[in-house]
Amino acid sequence: MSDSSILDEFCDALWLEDGLSRNTLTSYRFDLTQFANWLAKAGGKALLAADHSDLLSYLAHRVAGKAKATSTSRLLSSLKRFYQYELRQGKIPADPTLNIDSPRLPRGLPKTLTEQDVEKLLAAPDVADPLGLRDRTMLETLYASGLRVSELVTLKVTQVSQDMGVVRIMGKGAKERLVPLGEEALNWLKRYLKEARPEILQQRAADAMFVTSRGGAMTRQSFWHLLKRYSTQAGLTKSISPHTLRHAFATHLLNHGADLRVVQLLLGHSDISTTQIYTHVARERLKQLHAKHHPRG
Repeated sequence: MSDSSILDEFCDALWLEDGLSRNTLTSYRFDLTQFANWLAKAGGKALLAADHSDLLSYLAHRVAGKAKATSTSRLLSSLKRFYQYELRQGKIPADPTLNIDSPRLPRGLPKTLTEQDVEKLLAAPDVADPLGLRDRTMLETLYASGLRVSELVTLKVTQVSQDMGVVRIMGKGAKERLVPLGEEALNWLKRYLKEARPEILQQRAADAMFVTSRGGAMTRQSFWHLLKRYSTQAGLTKSISPHTLRHAFATHLLNHGADLRVVQLLLGHSDISTTQIYTHVARERLKQLHAKHHPRG
C-alpha cells in the first residue's frame, strides 16, 4: 500500500471519527506528505517503516532549516495522531512518536483592536453601494458574533433567525452553537437582505448569505483582501486579519464584564484554556486605564 493511499485512509478516518474540517485535514496531509517525502529521500523508507530515530532526525532537519516552533508543534501533533491511528489498526508494532515532546511555545497575546479602531473600520465601506452594504454587514456580523472567517463566508441565509436574532453555526468538530447577533448587526443584515443582496444576485439563486457580483459565495481570500482595503481606508496602522475582529469581539466582551465561560461558548472553544488568553488582553487594558486615570497611576 503506497504512502498516498495510507494517507487517504487516515484522513477519511479522521473525517468519520471527528468530523474535522477540510482545512484541518489538508494540514494533516501536508505535514505527513512532507515527512514522507523526506523519509523516502533520506532513507528510502515508507511512512509505516519509520522508527523513533527517523522522527528525531526529521525534527532536527527542520530545526536546522529554522522552522518555527509553532509549525514544528503542529507537525508533531500530526505525526502523533497518524502513528497512534496506525498502531490501533495493527499496521505498526510500536508508536515511533513516543517520548518525543512538543516544543514549548511562547504564549503570545492575540492582536486586537480598540473599540475606536473597530468603529473606524466598520464605517469604512460605502453603504450607498450594494457591495459596500454587503461588506459593512459582513464586518458588523463578524464583530458582533465572533465567528471564524470560515464560518462567516459559508454562512447560509437559513442559518440566521431574524425573529430570534441569532445565527446557528456548525463549528469545529461538527459542534453546533447559537450565537446572538445583537440589534445593530441584525439591522444591517435585514437591510442587506432587503436592499443589496437581491441587486447583487440579479435574480440568480444562491444559498450563501454573503454573495459576490458573480453570484457565488464570498471566499476567505476575497474577504481578507476587502478587510485590508478597509483597514487602509480607515487609517489603521495595525496589521489586521479577519481573526483580529474575532479577538476584538472576545476582548471587548471581557472588558465590559462578560463571564469567561460565556465568551468560551460564543467563540465555540471546546477548552476554556483556549479562551483564557483573552483575560491577559483584558488585564492589559485595565492596566492602561489605571495608569491613565488613577492619580497614582
